[in-house]
Amino acid sequence: MKGIKKGAFLLAIFTLILSVALAGCGGNGNNSSGGDENQAAGGNAEISSNTADTGNAGGSGEKATITVWHAMTELTGEAMDAVVKAFEEKYPNIKVNSVYIAQQGEGKNEKLLAAIAGGNAPDVAYFDRFEVATWAAQGSLTDISGYAEASGVNADNFYPFAWEEANYEGKLYAMPTTTDARLVYYNKDHFKAAGLDPENPPSTIQELEEAAGKLTIKDGKRFKQIGFIPWYNQGWFYGWGWSFGGEFMDVEGNVTANDPKNVEALTWIANYAKKYNIEDIASFTDSQGTTTMDPFFTGQLSMQVSGPWTVPQAEKFNPDLNYGVFPMPTPTGDNYTTWSGGWATVMPKGSKNPEAAWEFMKFFSGEEGQEIFSKISGDFSINDRVNEKLGYKEHPIFKEFIKVLPVSHARPVMTQGSLYWNELANAVDLATRGEDPKALLDKVNENVTKALNQ
Repeated sequence: MKGIKKGAFLLAIFTLILSVALAGCGGNGNNSSGGDENQAAGGNAEISSNTADTGNAGGSGEKATITVWHAMTELTGEAMDAVVKAFEEKYPNIKVNSVYIAQQGEGKNEKLLAAIAGGNAPDVAYFDRFEVATWAAQGSLTDISGYAEASGVNADNFYPFAWEEANYEGKLYAMPTTTDARLVYYNKDHFKAAGLDPENPPSTIQELEEAAGKLTIKDGKRFKQIGFIPWYNQGWFYGWGWSFGGEFMDVEGNVTANDPKNVEALTWIANYAKKYNIEDIASFTDSQGTTTMDPFFTGQLSMQVSGPWTVPQAEKFNPDLNYGVFPMPTPTGDNYTTWSGGWATVMPKGSKNPEAAWEFMKFFSGEEGQEIFSKISGDFSINDRVNEKLGYKEHPIFKEFIKVLPVSHARPVMTQGSLYWNELANAVDLATRGEDPKALLDKVNENVTKALNQ
């Protein structure tokens, strides 16, 4: 990993914080990591809940109030509410002020940064785990290693890849809460109607293209039904790059966005956009609404890349949907993979009630909190025992996600993770509109490498 020049870095952070504060910002203003076979078997130790006296977590006999920021809505919002309710019942002397804050995660944390700079940070924030290294490096998160050690919380409580993402330079800065994976969902009734075998979904990129063509119904420039959009929903470029055999960082920590296999993947995406006319596809995707109007649920989209949370959403919004899942196709039809992300809770610098905040973070990541949240949200727990207890390993859809975890990838753990994410997303957008894939990925390499070296 490229190092950070401390003097320039600290000066840049001080300048940023000062400028935000002078601008008067004070809090105004959605699913993480993969691993090998051993990693997927982690998370067998129960998190202790005896660190602090539940009646005195706020530092005295009086009731403590903690503010928790999150960006969860619909099912995940319901799951968060259930966790908060259970926590308050178990810890009657801690009140949780749960606050919805839009645009958190994947490089969209301006409100949280402004709140920290202005001295108005929440006690706990729900946080995209792959951004932990970036924020820890800039001094925006509280080191919670001491709390964890006193509570008996360690790597044994989590899938190893989730624990690794929560640490930076040997210190713990986050408590993992969820993990996931990505597969292709497909409408079996659409397959039947198009003359495709619903029990034999595509395995190669060519088969995927052929199926998409048969499933697409277009009236002039308007799609009545579209077979597949590679970049839609969870079709982020990381997934396609790995499926084509590419890598995004080498063993020495060098950025490899322009790996030849990544260029091949982006070229395929660009050609797909050209074939179906990107403006017509954009008109289709721009017209889609929230989860209740997801085009896959309404029958307008036959296949899409998504995560396990789609299962409870389908049960709620279209319980009659006849669907299945299959691995993201590869050029050769083998060596399937995926990528896993996930979330965590962090304690921003400036937390007013750190002890009470830690109790909430520990509860949320413990077996009780995990079971409550995962059962409602459909997200996989970062504790393997909870996933087994909830029956995910026997579920007809969830088991396919669990099965692919041993070959899953995690996004590169780096201080410029958000920049890398955004640069790749921008490259896909520009490639679908006709710009050269190789040149775009060369530019991503240049920009991220430059930022890492500053």
